Amino acid sequence: MHEIEIKVNGRPMRTSVEVGETLVDVLRHKLGFVEIKNGCGQGDCGACTVLLDGEAVNSCLTLAVQADGRSVTTTKGLGTPEDPHPLQTAFVNHGAVQCGFCSSGMILSAASFLDQATTPSREQIREAISGNLCRCTGYTKIVDAIEEAARALELAGERGS
Repeated sequence: MHEIEIKVNGRPMRTSVEVGETLVDVLRHKLGFVEIKNGCGQGDCGACTVLLDGEAVNSCLTLAVQADGRSVTTTKGLGTPEDPHPLQTAFVNHGAVQCGFCSSGMILSAASFLDQATTPSREQIREAISGNLCRCTGYTKIVDAIEEAARALELAGERGS
């Protein structure tokens, strides 16, 4: 067992983990962040995506010990019900949530992408979320939502270069 300390959504947390334990399992089962889904367990679906120091990663492929001393953001850390992130608002506005299983990972992949992108094209958006699978939609509503969020973030001046 190894003791790790990670900051999840801005809150420092400490827990003991096995060397081979994945970040998704520790976040969900030991720390209670059930908004993170474990879809395939092989890095193919993106449902388990979290931001690790701001970068989108598949938490099913990331060992918990790799997150020691680092910062993890889940969708609950992006915004609150009172002050949602523009991506969260746009996903609701466009009906891009559907069953909701992929939404958390999709939103976090988009957030990481939009931190770097300015006025992305629909093709760039599609490529940015290509590691996230949605079984409910044809992705049109998701791309529409990310486009809306990109415009909102640009207007608010909350984006990278």
